[in-house]
Parts: sequence; structure tokens; C-alpha cells
Amino acid sequence: MNITLPDGGKIELEDNSTILDAAKKISNSLAKKAVAGVVNDKIVDLNTALHNEDNIKILTESDKEALEILRHSTAHLMAQAVLRLYPETKVTIGPVVENGFYYDFDRDTPFTVEDLEKIEKEMAKISAENIAVTRKEISSSEAIDRFTKEDEKYKVEIIKDLGVDTVSLYEQGDFTDLCRGPHISSTGKIKHFKLLSVAGAYWRGDEKNKQLQRIYGTSWFSKKELDDYLNMLEEAKKRDHRRLGKQLKLFTIEEDAGAGFPIYLPRGGMLRAVLEQFEREEHIKRGYDIVYGPTILKKDLWVCSGHYDNYKENMYFTEIDGVEFGIKPMNCLSHIMIYKNDLHSYRDLPLRYFELGSVHRHEKSGVLHGLMRVRAFTQDDAHIFCRQDQLLEEITNILDFVKTVMDIFGFEFIHTVSTRPEEKFIGSVEVWDTATKALIDALEDKGLKYTINEGDGAFYGPKIDIKLKDAIGRLWQCATIQCDFNLPERFDLSYIGQDGEKHRPVMLHRVILGSVDRFLGVLIEHFAGAFPVWISPVQVKIMNITDESAEYAETLYRKLKQAGIRVEKDLRNEKIGYKIREAQMEKVPHMIVVGNNEMNENKVSVRLRNGETKNNLDFSAYISVLQSLVDSKSLELWAE
Repeated sequence: MNITLPDGGKIELEDNSTILDAAKKISNSLAKKAVAGVVNDKIVDLNTALHNEDNIKILTESDKEALEILRHSTAHLMAQAVLRLYPETKVTIGPVVENGFYYDFDRDTPFTVEDLEKIEKEMAKISAENIAVTRKEISSSEAIDRFTKEDEKYKVEIIKDLGVDTVSLYEQGDFTDLCRGPHISSTGKIKHFKLLSVAGAYWRGDEKNKQLQRIYGTSWFSKKELDDYLNMLEEAKKRDHRRLGKQLKLFTIEEDAGAGFPIYLPRGGMLRAVLEQFEREEHIKRGYDIVYGPTILKKDLWVCSGHYDNYKENMYFTEIDGVEFGIKPMNCLSHIMIYKNDLHSYRDLPLRYFELGSVHRHEKSGVLHGLMRVRAFTQDDAHIFCRQDQLLEEITNILDFVKTVMDIFGFEFIHTVSTRPEEKFIGSVEVWDTATKALIDALEDKGLKYTINEGDGAFYGPKIDIKLKDAIGRLWQCATIQCDFNLPERFDLSYIGQDGEKHRPVMLHRVILGSVDRFLGVLIEHFAGAFPVWISPVQVKIMNITDESAEYAETLYRKLKQAGIRVEKDLRNEKIGYKIREAQMEKVPHMIVVGNNEMNENKVSVRLRNGETKNNLDFSAYISVLQSLVDSKSLELWAE
């Protein structure tokens, strides 16, 4: 039997040989590292039988797909351990998620931290048993009969909804699960795992269904990888923007006001105001016009755009005088109305409209997460209307804009091109191909690397998604560039070309930060709440050592205010050490400590957030330092 390898080479195998046999034939070291195989572009288990002229690739621990297989297998291992310990539990689904996996269970008694420890120990025992994992295909009717007898109603529901003739089961000892696979060949290969948390989750994400218990975990091929990830999680806890938001008095989300609706406190309001002012200035410099649109628009517009058919479940609606209105989940329709307000010549284009627009989206309660996933937020939204021959330059300009802004905050980032969805999309395939090519051409023209995310475009056009890498290596989706030929067609947008005829403009939807609220959450975690001086809501805190120096401290406070510095004062009758510790807990960049010496010499002494001190400074020289840090948008605490 001839088997073709990715490099074009061939190997000879006996009939009925498997992927594992092929790996052994290539090398013993490869066989030891083998996790699964790819046969004719389909990922399969190691014990899958091969056929003459199959094209195969061996997946090892270094492959991304292998890690996903390991984690999916670990989810099954966890479910097996749960059923051994708590046999009354009903199992549902256990997919892979970023950096780990989860499994949802139906159990009346809530899982506790102690339960997780017991489950982990049982998982280790099953791993030590080194049970073979095998795949079996049976008819759907047979599977339904089996799971009905076992009272596994969730499995029965899944099979009925699949509507297929056959399904695959994976068995490992006393545990069987409905699954497409592939999986690790034995439980003994699953060694480095950790259960992380328990959360509530509705069956199939529907709030009308029963609430289940979701256990999250992670799994890795080596102890070092697991330890590194757990250390990163500990660091992430310290940086959690929800905790820091409360500690630094930036924002609050109150159940009384509504889940997913953040309220910004004075310091958070100032942080947001500084960020938004920065955004306005950067957009005006680049030729954008500032515009504003209403929060609600007639349903007819959302029908015309396609949102009513393709995005309705994410929208809120209301009624006025018997007419249905949609509360905007995005700002594009108002900008289309602005474009339609005038006739345009080819000489007018491109037109760039920018709005810090407040939008609302109906997010399920289970996915709400601080500022990262909310129901009310503000987008730094812009729409560019241009000729097709201007597309490359405009997309390139946006990519440059993103880089400039992300460099200011010290973010690295990656690019992903999200292409046409398989089902929910408007317009022709040809138009989508043209739009996708325009995005890819711009990336390649800039020499930028990118990956393809098949089928994840918006329903009206493909997009470039830009993900930021924060200080501890996590990726966050922020900037997006969408290329849209379809909405201009639906709203009959036009301009008069050089030939005197009507032509259709192309519409670019883009955000630089994305959701301002989400970006603030990312900033909080990236900087661990210790913001650079230029954006910090409180840049300086003045504190006196003695009552005699309080008046001098008050004078400095007024002068800093007049110079446009965001300053607070602490003139309480407390020990200076207490005041400094409190200011450091608030992560204030600069602390001016005023005593009798500073007062008598008309100087200032500055303590930086990192503990460094700058003593006996001339006040005007200090103002210059502050202004230099602000003007340059420096990430440093001091400018010499």
C-alpha cells in the first residue's frame, strides 16, 4: 500500500495499517510524539486505517490542532471522572475554548472548590489507568435508543437535531460520549491539566433553558507549559479590570441599573474623556469630519440594510406612535443618511465621517464580562465613502492609523482576514471576492503578515480584524476594517463620475480602538491600572507633611490646575507615610510631598509611582517635565 507524504515522498505499508503504523515507519521518535493524523485534508485518530494512495500528515505535540485534540480529550476525561464520583449527574457538551476546555453538567447540587479537587484527583487516576480511547460509528436510531435507556436526554436531543443517519461515539473504559473526534489514543497521554473554575451556563446558551454547571479547565503537553499558563492566570487576576476598576474608582456595573450597563465614576469618566479627546484630535488630523447620529432609527432602515434579517437577535426595539424603531447596534446607517444628504462628485471622494457613537447590543447574560462585553458601549466608528480606485490607499491609511495609535500605547498586534460567512450574507459571491481581495492587497502592499479566518466576516462584507497583544501575552480584538460593496447598493448611494454618469461608491466601516469601553478594560489590564502620565485620570497628587506646609501645597495645587494638569490634593491630618501608601494604591504617577524645607525654599519634591524620588525641583521646571510627558504621550514616568 502506497502512502503519500506532504513532501511528495511515498512509504510502503501493509494492508490495514493505521496512521500510527505510518508514523512508526517514518521514525520511532515521530511515533512517540504523534497525536493524530491528517488524511486527505481531514484530521483523524491515530488508529484510523489507511488506504492505497492516501495523502497523510502526522500531527505532533507542536501542532496547534494537536493541542486542541488534547484539550477535547481532557474534557472527556473530566466528564468520566465526574460520572465516577457523582453518577447522578447528566453530561451535555464539552468543547475546546481558547487555552482550555469546558464541560457542562446537569446536577442539582452545585460543584464546590473541594469538588474540583476531587475531580482532578480522579482524572489523575483515570490517566494512570492508561485506558485506550476508541471510536465507533453507529446509526443515529441505535444511539438514540442507547442514550434514552441511559437517561442521557441531552445526548438524545443533540442527535435528533443533527438529522444524520450515523453518529460517532468515543469510548474509554466505563465512559462513552457522543463526539466527532478525533481524540488522544489513550488516557495515559493526558497528564498536565488543571481545573480552574465553575460557572453557570444555560443549555445551548438559551436563557429559557435549564441552567447547567460549567467546569472550566486547561490542559497542556508539558508541565512547564501548564505552570507558565497558571502563572499567567495569576498575573491576570492581579490585572483584572473589574477588581482594579473598583480599587481605582473608575467604573461600576450595578444590577439595580442593569447588567451590562457600565457607569463611569469621576476618575473613570476623566480617563475616558482624555482617550476620546485624543481620538478626536487624531481623526481631525487625518481629514475625518465629526458627525453625530440618533440612537434610534426606523425599522425600515434596518430592513433595508439587512440588519433586521441578519442581526435582529442582537438588537433592541421600541415603538413610537405605532411605528417600530431599532436602537442602533452600530453607527453605519446614520452615516449613510449623511452621505445621502448631498449630491457628490468623484472629486468629493473620499468622504470620511467619524463618530464616537453610543450603541446597544443584546448580549446574553452569560457572556457579560466587566467592560469587555457589555450591552451599552461607545464605538470610535468611522465610515469612508470612496471610489473603487481609492480603496487600496484608504485601507492602507487605516492600517497606518492603527499602527500609530497602538505604538503610542505600546501594543503589538496581529492581522486576520475574516471572509464571507457560508449562510448569513448579502450580495453576490463575486462582490465579496472583490472586497476580500482589496483587503488582502492592502495588507500585502504594506508587507504585513496575516491569517485567514474563514466565514467570520460581517453579513455585509469581509474584514480585517486586528488583535492586540497585552503585557502578559493575551490577545484582544479591537480594531476592524470592513470593506462593503453591499450597503451602498441597498441604499442606492451614488456619485457623479468624470464621465458625467452615476457610479456606486465603496463603503469602508472601521474602528481603531473598537469599543471604547472594551479598550479601556484592555488598557486597565495591560498597564495593571498604572497608566502613563499623559492618560492617567489623576496625574499628580499633592500631600503635605505638616500643617504649616498646607497653604504652600494649596498654592501648588492651584498652579497645577491652571497649567491643565489633572491634580488632586491630600491635606488631611495624617502621617505622610499613610498618604503615600494610599496614593500608591491609587497608582497615581507623581506624588508631590511638601514639607517645611520645600515651602521655605519654594521648591518641590516628587515621588514617582515606582518609588524613585526627584528632590528640590524648581516648580516651573517640573511643569515642563509634566508637559513633555503629556505632549509626547510617553510611556515613561519621567522626562529628563
